[in-house]
Amino acid sequence: MLKVPVSGQRLDILEWLRDPAAHFPPQRYGDFVEDGVSPAALAAKLGVSRAVARTHLDVLTGVGLLRAKKIRRRTFYRRDEYRIAEVSHFFEKGW
Repeated sequence: MLKVPVSGQRLDILEWLRDPAAHFPPQRYGDFVEDGVSPAALAAKLGVSRAVARTHLDVLTGVGLLRAKKIRRRTFYRRDEYRIAEVSHFFEKGW
């Protein structure tokens, strides 16, 4: 995940989701802190299509760095701070 060319965008997503209120405009549905950010907002911020943003979100969710939450028919994404701390600790210890 970290070696592919788009990893910079994935790292940006993780950074923006650390403080979503500072990086995204208000949402109609969902609270930034409790629910997360919509793929549409992330796509607009990245300057890519929703499908591309969704791919990034699926990868980050698949490795456990993000959590997905459905509200109505929409899915919102937020950081999983516990899992991020685990992964960070893993890399600090080395392979």
